[in-house]
Amino acid sequence: IDEIEALSSIYGDDWCVVDGDEKIYCIKINDCLDQPKWTLCLQVILPPGYPASEPPIYQLNAPWLRGQDYMELANSLEEIYVENLGESILYLWVEKIREVLIEKAQSSDPEPDIKKTSEEVDDDDDGDGFLLGYQQIQEDPITIVNYTASESQEVDEELPSIHHGNPITDRRSTFQAHLAPVVTPRQVKTVLEKLYENKKIASATHNIYAYRIYCEDKQTFLQDCEDDGETAAGGRLLHLMQILNVHNVLVVVSRWYGGILLGPDRFKHINNCARNILVE
Repeated sequence: IDEIEALSSIYGDDWCVVDGDEKIYCIKINDCLDQPKWTLCLQVILPPGYPASEPPIYQLNAPWLRGQDYMELANSLEEIYVENLGESILYLWVEKIREVLIEKAQSSDPEPDIKKTSEEVDDDDDGDGFLLGYQQIQEDPITIVNYTASESQEVDEELPSIHHGNPITDRRSTFQAHLAPVVTPRQVKTVLEKLYENKKIASATHNIYAYRIYCEDKQTFLQDCEDDGETAAGGRLLHLMQILNVHNVLVVVSRWYGGILLGPDRFKHINNCARNILVE
């Protein structure tokens, strides 16, 4: 609550409470120019475990924000969360987004399409405009994968369908994500065994995975992750799933090492592979 009061005080009219009871908030961020060219709406939902154990659930909304721009900004926000576990991070997120918008305004990036930008909330709008912004966010074409128990728990032992994402290759290292709907730890084990039957997947340098299963009766999440030798990669993958608020899903990211060290870039590729398959 202290964090929300502080943000409301700092950002004034740009900060909006969409639903105080559900802890849904929206903030309009711009590039700080007298006549802003680049603007973006950040909507956050604060779960009960925030900030101690759960990240905010967020949506980024701007007509120009697509593809690589979306990936890079989302990665930056997730890095901030991972680096500040257990701490309040909304101010850091807002200022990171503002920094990106200022960079865009100062660079040679073409201005966003004026017609599209006009769909956003007008500077002179009153608070009701934010509700329109919030509805636009809800209608964003990016759809997150979530499976309910009824969709996948017909027979516990039955092998769930496994989906394979598009591979990403960088400096001879290749990354590929695999996804399956799961509602029990036994299904997780069954899917992993099935994946490892594939000689190419079994021969990967690392098979990093994470899963989240929502237990309806206990109103809690059963979740776990595995680094498979890639230090902290499983935990990062699980954090991504928490931030995207996905459940009843297992995500495995295979990496085939190509002989050239990638440094921190390897985590970006793991994240991007996982996010791509979750939002496809």
